[in-house]
Amino acid sequence: MMKILHIIPSIAQIRGGPSRGVLDMVKALQQSDIEVEIATTNDNGSELLNVPLNKRIRYKNIPVYFFPRFSPSIVNLREFAFSSELTQWLWQNIQDYDLLHIHGVFSYPSTVAMAISRIKAIPYITTPHGLLLQWALQQSTQKKQIYLKLIEQTNLYQSKAVHFTSEKEQQEALASSFLELPPSNFVLPLGISVPETIHNARQRLRQYFNIPVDEPIILFLSRLHPVKGLEYLIPALGKLAQHRFSFILAGSGMPKYEDQIKSLLVSNGLNNRTYITGFVSGEFKNLLIQGANLFAQTSHIESFGLSVLEALAVGLPALVTPGVALASVVEQHKLGYVTSLDVSAIASTIENHLTNPQQAKEMGTRARQLIFEQYTWDSIAKKLIQVYTAIIKNQPIPTFN
Repeated sequence: MMKILHIIPSIAQIRGGPSRGVLDMVKALQQSDIEVEIATTNDNGSELLNVPLNKRIRYKNIPVYFFPRFSPSIVNLREFAFSSELTQWLWQNIQDYDLLHIHGVFSYPSTVAMAISRIKAIPYITTPHGLLLQWALQQSTQKKQIYLKLIEQTNLYQSKAVHFTSEKEQQEALASSFLELPPSNFVLPLGISVPETIHNARQRLRQYFNIPVDEPIILFLSRLHPVKGLEYLIPALGKLAQHRFSFILAGSGMPKYEDQIKSLLVSNGLNNRTYITGFVSGEFKNLLIQGANLFAQTSHIESFGLSVLEALAVGLPALVTPGVALASVVEQHKLGYVTSLDVSAIASTIENHLTNPQQAKEMGTRARQLIFEQYTWDSIAKKLIQVYTAIIKNQPIPTFN
């Protein structure tokens, strides 16, 4: 039986899609009889996870090694997720694994894991989770160019393969003048674990917020970060004052940015019809998704868009912008709306949704069916095992449609 180690800077829920995706990925691999573990830090944003450190534990029914994250007051240093204990453990134990699957770039855990794998001649693949997209590379450009030149370019190039979660992510990374990637790369989306249906979700959600039973709800559910395009979505909603709807803003971010978003809601006349929940998870998150009428993701860029997939899986139509990698799927199968990252265009699209409820219902039915057919973790895990097997046996890496 092959033994695989996944490395990721954090698996805290607050870190969003990649962290959720890795936990579900490893769980699915376990169910396919693969021996698989995670090594990570106890990062939890500005906090630390309250978990046992420096030993193997069961975390959400998955074998995980947590190591202490260096936590200075300087945010950029803290976000780098340095951990000397992780370094030492990898150096002493990496040879026990047949292959490493490394998630993320430009962070200490992923960088040191790739470097030690090279030194110890252990094969590894890299999933950048959108960090090689043009928008991401253009943030702190000079620092990333220096980082690439010093170590990360060599780390990336010596990966046995780079795993992209969408064709958009693959195309942008391969076209980048920043990067020299290995010859082998493949596209395989993240999967979805469809939650149990909450009966009367729409009624229960409206009761929770004391919203009229027939009032449409527009949901934003993601990290609060400039990449998410709230500076376009909120003014667009502000243009629709003549329509009945409530807006739920679910997610958390840096306090300074959260304050900016609250001010934006006030200046656009939305504070009286907006419900801010902060970070959500579990049953309440499922209630939000199953009880809403429209899911809005107006990001500048998304390498995949796991929250979009979660919405589609329960039949919730999605409004997305072209920067969201799943936009082509939404458009091709008519699962929602694809609109340009423009205030007037977003407003017009939402108005179309609010005035055509039957169209939205048909979109939801198609969405639910497609996700069950193509995006279950069971099918994704089987394809990923084919990649692992090919690398370990020095065979060509398969491609997937």
